[in-house]
Amino acid sequence: NWIADVTGASFGILGEAANSVGAYWVGAIPDSSALPVCSNASTLKVKGLNAGQMLQIDTDQSEQDKCEALLLLNTEPEYDCHNSQKAVQAVRSSEFVISLTAYKGHAPEYADVLLPIAPFSETSGTYVNTEGITQSFNGVVAPLGDARPAWKVLRVLANLLGLERFEYETPEQIRAEIFPEGTKLQQYLGNILKYTDIDVGMIENKGLQRIGEVPIYQADPIVRRAESLQSTHDALPPKAWMSQSTLQSLNVNSGTQIKVKQGTETIQLETACDDKLPVNCVRIACAHSTTMGLGDLFGEIFVEKL
Repeated sequence: NWIADVTGASFGILGEAANSVGAYWVGAIPDSSALPVCSNASTLKVKGLNAGQMLQIDTDQSEQDKCEALLLLNTEPEYDCHNSQKAVQAVRSSEFVISLTAYKGHAPEYADVLLPIAPFSETSGTYVNTEGITQSFNGVVAPLGDARPAWKVLRVLANLLGLERFEYETPEQIRAEIFPEGTKLQQYLGNILKYTDIDVGMIENKGLQRIGEVPIYQADPIVRRAESLQSTHDALPPKAWMSQSTLQSLNVNSGTQIKVKQGTETIQLETACDDKLPVNCVRIACAHSTTMGLGDLFGEIFVEKL
């Protein structure tokens, strides 16, 4: 947005996930008071915490602000957070953790309660694309065993707790309330950001910097467990990619085994050369069993030749 302002260019945003627009519309954000007045959720005026603040990742929160209880919905913090090291530490230190998940995974290591839910392919729902068009989908197959769609599990929990507005029986009822007939979201969508006053400057750092990425077949719980996808070239184990000049400065060759330390974790990886990378930068993928113990996707790392 800032670059567009100073150059006179047009600017557009593609949402981070498939239902980013829908999530904003129903108020699934830390501060829903800024949503359009016509939004069904905007009247709630909810001001909460974002995921980083809940897990105290890169925040100035005191120990008193720490979340004592966490509800993880279709989330594996060891794979899905930009700093999985701090995320897992925060989850493990919480007093009570509920995990709504379709897969057991590592959840028994940190969750007090596991509630089985159906993956998206076994449930129905609604999403809003970046253009503001509302679309619905149906489940491909019935949920396995006693698993239920997450919204049904949340509804029952809310009913037991006596919470209001959780009397829905079908996804169609939810859609009808959120998107009354005649609702046109397009008029409320825009690419203009309110805060674009940024200070552009250079940050001097003489150490090695990690460039993180999420491999295409590690992006969600389903593809991470798909044997066919994990057998492809795109699912090969991560390597420590760096330019030839960076390899030489470390006195290592491509294909050498090295130790990579970030935060409190040290792992072993094979090096590989990619001269498109900046000097003193190492590209290491996340969301993988071999690298999930590392910290920030973009942060300082230490490398040692074996």
